[in-house]
Amino acid sequence: MKDDGGPVTSKAISKTATSAKAVSAAKTPVKTPVKNPVKTPAEFGAERFINRELSWLSFNTRVLEEAMNPQHPLLERLRFLSISASNLDEFYMVRAAGLKGQVAAGITTQSQDGRTPSQQLTAITEEAGRLMTEQQEIFEILLKEMRKASVSLLKPEELTQKERAWLDGWFDQQIFLGLTPLAVDTAHPFPFIPNRGLMMAVQLMRPADDKAMNGLLPIPSNLDRFVRLPGQKIRFIVIEDVIGLYLDRLFPGFEVVGKGMFRVIRDSDVEVDEEAEDLVSTFESMLRRRRRGHVIRLKLDASMPAEISDFVVDQLDVDNEDVFVMDGMLGLSDVGKMIVSERTDLLFEPFNIRFPERIRDFGGDCFAAIKAKDIIVHHPYESFDVVVQFLRQAKDDPAVVAIKQTLYRTSKDSPIIAALSEAAEAGKSVTALVELKARFDEAANIQWARDLERAGVQVVYGFVELKTHAKVSMVVRREGNGLRTYVHYGTGNYHPITAKIYTDMSYFTCDPALGRDAARVFNFMTGYAQPEGLERLAIAPITLRTRLIDCIQAEVDHVKAGRKGQIWIKVNNIVDGEIIDALYAASQAGVQIDVIGRGIVCLRPGVPGLSDNIRVKSIVGRFLEHSRIFCFGSGKGLPSIDAEVFISSADLMPRNLDRRVETLVPVGNQTVKRQILEQIMFANLNDEAQTWHMQPDGSYDRNQPLGQGFNCHIFFQTNPSLSGRGSAIKRKGRAASSTITGSTARQRKKS
Repeated sequence: MKDDGGPVTSKAISKTATSAKAVSAAKTPVKTPVKNPVKTPAEFGAERFINRELSWLSFNTRVLEEAMNPQHPLLERLRFLSISASNLDEFYMVRAAGLKGQVAAGITTQSQDGRTPSQQLTAITEEAGRLMTEQQEIFEILLKEMRKASVSLLKPEELTQKERAWLDGWFDQQIFLGLTPLAVDTAHPFPFIPNRGLMMAVQLMRPADDKAMNGLLPIPSNLDRFVRLPGQKIRFIVIEDVIGLYLDRLFPGFEVVGKGMFRVIRDSDVEVDEEAEDLVSTFESMLRRRRRGHVIRLKLDASMPAEISDFVVDQLDVDNEDVFVMDGMLGLSDVGKMIVSERTDLLFEPFNIRFPERIRDFGGDCFAAIKAKDIIVHHPYESFDVVVQFLRQAKDDPAVVAIKQTLYRTSKDSPIIAALSEAAEAGKSVTALVELKARFDEAANIQWARDLERAGVQVVYGFVELKTHAKVSMVVRREGNGLRTYVHYGTGNYHPITAKIYTDMSYFTCDPALGRDAARVFNFMTGYAQPEGLERLAIAPITLRTRLIDCIQAEVDHVKAGRKGQIWIKVNNIVDGEIIDALYAASQAGVQIDVIGRGIVCLRPGVPGLSDNIRVKSIVGRFLEHSRIFCFGSGKGLPSIDAEVFISSADLMPRNLDRRVETLVPVGNQTVKRQILEQIMFANLNDEAQTWHMQPDGSYDRNQPLGQGFNCHIFFQTNPSLSGRGSAIKRKGRAASSTITGSTARQRKKS
């Protein structure tokens, strides 16, 4: 391929990824084709699939392992621990809750890997128990290392007299009035404990009459879990330990015989009534039900006396298998609150988020830059402000006739919401498709929808039976004697905060066919108009699955005709059995397949006779891999300018392919295609520092040596993308291509 002066090429990257375990699809295939497979994929039976839930727990274990990665700064390791704990909470609130519901309903239908709901629950309970124990052990290790670095979490007995005196006043001023001590007896029934609620249970005795009583003390969620003590040193004490010092003020006249903490996780999955006429009111009632869902996990402090723990378990009516006794702090998802900004030496080194130079070449005019040539913006290395500026320019441009926008998740005080509101107030036709079924963001989305309606935006809530997960923004502009459509297709949400930590892509184009397709998709979402005659786009649940399977089959046909067959896939999750079987069949035919699957992967790579030619890796590092990319060699192998390249909002899961509105966007512009193939995909495939290699049994081996070698995240931070370079390519010329070698040399020196 011709190199037009961009600083990064696949050849340059391949020179830097020299680890023996680095997997690159451009290298000689590691397996030979199986020309005459003995069995079809289906004949391998249910064992050809990895269990979905266990694969997710494996992913969360990889996240937790980053908390022990010495290549990461200490407080960033603490952040990985917090993320792992938060992930596990959500897993129980949704996935485990769903399985428990199936068991309670007597459902014995097997998953695609051949397990009943009951068998899956047993397996995940064992694995989750191991994971929670490991989280506690890692927390203790981190606390010791943090103390050496002068960031300390104190026990009450470690407080100085001065600190204890300060706490006396602080407790009275900041905590006491917010606490509600609760007696539990015949006159005071056991109270409702909210989801993720943290409680202190106390066993009390009144010396005056030897009266025994059980009491509860809810820890308000709006209080800081970690109290930072005054002084120049960074010293914390956890709030339950602070409260424990003053129980005599909360239960005067009683002696505390015993105490302990407990925390509940409730069923937070919700179902939509398909006959619901008012989605907003339906979701408001569902949110209330979520807060009062069944307890599906109860964690008890190991120091809690048996009499109190038995009392709590009995009152909450929790099954024994859902009770976890933990020797350590409950609610480890909160430990991220100990990350202090002033200790920059213990945090990731900041980097400069770039703004595409080509848009600057046009004086910041997004429309002019897009009209000149398509652009891919690679987040978080390139600024999400481009997306915001695209909409802000649209609201201020008198030539803009209409704006249409999907909203799945966005941030508090979102600039996207502000731009849409201002555009409507300025008299433009603005339509927002707000998805109310964005899990755990439903309440926020209801509020945004109402704010938008007050500003004059036409708000549509999409489908009852489908979740709208597509990321599309469409601006119609009057130019000359006609209208031109400018479109943004994204792999991630319109969320300025997560755009700083998720790796995603924003594709801007004014290709007429993709513009017409965007209009058809919006008509489908707003008016149920079946999108007939899509020219380039494929959408779920109508054509996306078929398009992918056709592309996989095309690679098989190329191999049978004596040409190269090659596929690169980058997704968060691969679960769908039909897609997996299509990939298995392609592998059996000799197609070389490389998968970058961050999280759940139900496919088994490297199984003789089934998936000899499939390799799977997971990248877990500083940024959350979130973009979805599909590349098919078209008989030329990869990377090739003749390849078919797509970006997508969809993962390879039945819910994405069958129960969501998703987009699969073909990339035709050669510069953008090269950027995806030669920069983004090639760098990901050659990453060594953050890579885990999946084995046929579903386990993962971390690439060795730990944390060393080529790091694609550092590479993207230091190397501008191809489609956004603009005139910088001409200014710097081919000399810029040497930056990849220097960048990697610096990476290896640091490691």
